[in-house]
Amino acid sequence: MHGPASPGWLLVALCAATGAYCLLRMRSTVEEQRRSAGGEALMGFGMAAMAVPAAVFSPPSWAWPGYAALFGAAALRALWSARTSRHHLHHLVGTSAMVYMAIVMAVSPAHHAGHGASSGVPLLTGALLLYFTVYVLLSGVRLIPVAAGGGAVAWGDRPELARACRLSMGIAMVAMLITL
Repeated sequence: MHGPASPGWLLVALCAATGAYCLLRMRSTVEEQRRSAGGEALMGFGMAAMAVPAAVFSPPSWAWPGYAALFGAAALRALWSARTSRHHLHHLVGTSAMVYMAIVMAVSPAHHAGHGASSGVPLLTGALLLYFTVYVLLSGVRLIPVAAGGGAVAWGDRPELARACRLSMGIAMVAMLITL
């Protein structure tokens, strides 16, 4: 997005690693976990692509509407899935935030190149920042271990790693919204 290149590349690495782990989670034997991991992998890789520093690569003008369409479709899928699982409401907020950021970048290409004031709707950006900040804080608290589990669990089925994956994407979303 915007800002210095080094933090941008760290954000790209974090999001890409998260997306890769979510792909591993798609091998789970639990259907709901596979479905959730697929959406999270899309978010991770999409966030990585959007976080590439503008000084290094400025995407073509058609890329931002493409991102908006892709994440719009993912938002519709999350809305449909939210009928059966409350967790998908978070996916709906995340994909909607990605649509919002893509639209902002599409209508203000000069800002993406690092020239100009802040863009976006300040109230909406602030609401999304508040949501993801609270989400990150609550996710961090949920990572505190309560008791040691027993038995061998496959890497794709480890709940603490899935929570850490979601936490890292929440942190990345806060960083992306701040730089918007």
